[in-house]
Amino acid sequence: MATIAVLGTGLLGSGFVENLIGKGHRVQIYNRTADKCAPLVALGAIASDEPAGAVRGAERVHLVLSEDPAVDEVIAAMRPGLGEGVPILDHSTNSPARVAARYELLRGEGVHYLHAPVFMAPANARAATGLMLISGPSDEVAALRPALEGMTGRLHHVGERPDKAAAIKLVGNGMLVMLSGVMGDLFRLGQANDLSPEEILELFGIFSPTPAGIGQRVLAAGTRPASFELTMARKDVRLMIEAAGGPGALTVLPVVAGALDRALEAGHGSEDYAVFAKPPGQSGS
Repeated sequence: MATIAVLGTGLLGSGFVENLIGKGHRVQIYNRTADKCAPLVALGAIASDEPAGAVRGAERVHLVLSEDPAVDEVIAAMRPGLGEGVPILDHSTNSPARVAARYELLRGEGVHYLHAPVFMAPANARAATGLMLISGPSDEVAALRPALEGMTGRLHHVGERPDKAAAIKLVGNGMLVMLSGVMGDLFRLGQANDLSPEEILELFGIFSPTPAGIGQRVLAAGTRPASFELTMARKDVRLMIEAAGGPGALTVLPVVAGALDRALEAGHGSEDYAVFAKPPGQSGS
């Protein structure tokens, strides 16, 4: 079995540690708040009071930290204990620009840093299910694939550009956050019109446009005949806001209304409604 270091034992990191211990690996851990290590030590993990101690002798290192400054701080602190050629897998959600700069700096110093953010909850980490993205050289990813697939349900190599996984992770999280805001507005609209949350969810069980399908419509807007014109969509959004009790009751729809108005002012009224969301200069699909 392997000796593996996990630095950052919050909810997700703890899930990874539990999974790795369950598979018989020797797991060395570090967390800035040492109390979070205690339950994992009870399961068999070996805690260190410093990052360098946690990575000493490890065959690979996993970082599960809150943000870029913590990643930089922990990597600097672990370097004295890091073995030559040992890969560092950073699962934190980070700035693409910071990931690119970190990759260039560390690779220039002989450190094998790779960014591998995840779409996983703690339960996924414990059960080795979910999705892990990874950027970096194909040969390195291929060598790590068996080990990483043992930690997640699916490993997706997005390409060799070092910051690409970071950008894709932000896109995915953006979808989750923005759809949550939209659903909140729709629940408020339903509440104001005597519709239960269950009735709204029932609708989306039988009428369920996918993000990919909507995205294709956005890209194609303005290049094909409209099946739902922008002018009509703006009218419908006005009705939604009125029926929900006004813009003060809502989070997302008033912002969308403003974007629709700008598209109307730019002369797109007869085009497909999705043109309001199309990035400038984006080609059709």
